[in-house]
Amino acid sequence: MSATKSEAYGLGFITDEQLFEHVKDTVLKYRFKINLSQFNKNLLDPIKLTFDSKIYGKTIPEIIESESIRQIDKSNTNHIGYFHQNIFKFFDGWEVPEQGFDTINSELNIYAELKNKHNTMNSASSQKTYMKMQNKIVRDDKAVCYLVEVIAKNSQDIPWAISLDGEKISHKNIRRVSMDKFYEIATGDAHAFKKLCQVLPRVIDDVVAEAKLGKIENTVFTELENISDDVLKSIYLLPFEQYEGFDEINFS
Repeated sequence: MSATKSEAYGLGFITDEQLFEHVKDTVLKYRFKINLSQFNKNLLDPIKLTFDSKIYGKTIPEIIESESIRQIDKSNTNHIGYFHQNIFKFFDGWEVPEQGFDTINSELNIYAELKNKHNTMNSASSQKTYMKMQNKIVRDDKAVCYLVEVIAKNSQDIPWAISLDGEKISHKNIRRVSMDKFYEIATGDAHAFKKLCQVLPRVIDDVVAEAKLGKIENTVFTELENISDDVLKSIYLLPFEQYEGFDEINFS
């Protein structure tokens, strides 16, 4: 670590250097640019943007800016997932395999899948994850599988009950655990996750002070202006250019 400009972090279960570099890796993944191609990657919905503009009393440029920030934020949310998963490779006995479970401890026979919120998974995703864990404990009767929720409703370590093929099932070795309890399992410190959250703002400040971060570059509006002087028309032409009559659409 080239510098910790503040005092030592002193978490114990991860070194200052490891924490600084892991936070830095996460920060450098953050997205700072968006262009029209990226903006329209999943096909822009001009009708929704029109409703948003009229209902919230915002101009089209303001709506485009809000949608751009939303898309950038969605990308950055994925990078926070990277932060949560990959920090475990610095904990004694833990690894982050390239395939399979998100993090494992072979010595403790623990296999974990990490989710950001308790309501992140839909029913199909929940069933698929549960069956993956079910398959693991069938093949290895010593295995304990955890669904780890970063933001859970409660601090908990309980059997994960799920409806599978219309039947409510659970197993003591397939568990649903909040992040604070999982950090306790991983580090032996009941307050480990709290301690990480407590120093995290300082670590990020130290990383930002060292890293050369750019400013957000948003060229979406400029590129829309290049399509037509009427930006609203440009928004409608993106998905509807081949539709009948849209080449002559006029909002003035």
